[in-house]
Amino acid sequence: MHFIEIFGRVFEHAPWVAERVAGLRPFADRRALHRAMGDVVASADRARKLALIQGHPELAGKAAIDRSLTAESAAEQGGAGLDRLTAEEYERFHRLNGAYRARFGFPFILAVRGLDKHAILAAFERRVGADEAAEFDEALRQIARITEFRLGDLVADS
Repeated sequence: MHFIEIFGRVFEHAPWVAERVAGLRPFADRRALHRAMGDVVASADRARKLALIQGHPELAGKAAIDRSLTAESAAEQGGAGLDRLTAEEYERFHRLNGAYRARFGFPFILAVRGLDKHAILAAFERRVGADEAAEFDEALRQIARITEFRLGDLVADS
């Protein structure tokens, strides 16, 4: 289905979101589509939400280094300068990624568009000490922001 080919990549490695909203078309505008996609995620069980979060790559992590990021993630991380870090900065991201994943069991998620490495690192350091339930919810909010940007890249405002 053409709709899923286009919108199945909006949520990282989660075409099921687009599959679930495909039958609800047409949408009045991009915001209505994003809202419907958000409703699908909100109605998913915790295991599916956790899988959605875990489908995201670490920032400046292994997938970035070995260039196996999705095109969308590569563009977002590159736009934030995460593809041009010093060795010390990569090490700092590596330590934070490890500490975060050890604490929460999922990668740190942040909508990095419009941010630089300093703002990203500050958010990382602030959130690594958060409560697990609050951080789970924050990861989902960040995914919603990421997908809003991605939809904006695909669909013009009406």
